[in-house]
Amino acid sequence: MQATATVLVYSDDSNTREQVRLATGRRPASDVPQVEFIECATPAAVLKELDRGGIDVCVLDGEAVPMGGMGMCRQIKDEVFNCPPVLLLIGRPQDAWLATWSRADATAILPVEPVEFASALASLLRQKALSA
Repeated sequence: MQATATVLVYSDDSNTREQVRLATGRRPASDVPQVEFIECATPAAVLKELDRGGIDVCVLDGEAVPMGGMGMCRQIKDEVFNCPPVLLLIGRPQDAWLATWSRADATAILPVEPVEFASALASLLRQKALSA
């Protein structure tokens, strides 16, 4: 198991980014690596970090402004070679079909519910480790 996993968190709302950090803790599950976060508040910052490489999972806020996480997800799935898995934060369960359209790998509901979120993040980190 690698020592750390890098998780990119995109939201224009610092409270949402904090909810993600708090729900994750040092690691979302005992069988996955500890997590380091890269926080982005703009779409341009997300693209810059993905170009730099080394991202294991992206967590995108579907309610972000000016570009929501769903549009951001679809764009990076189209444009980023070997795009990391994406956990999309959605405002309501009924938005799951939009997450499918955006090609998100998993979803969690806002506000972040710690157990649900940590489970979804850990699952994506496991999948990433198996595909490496």
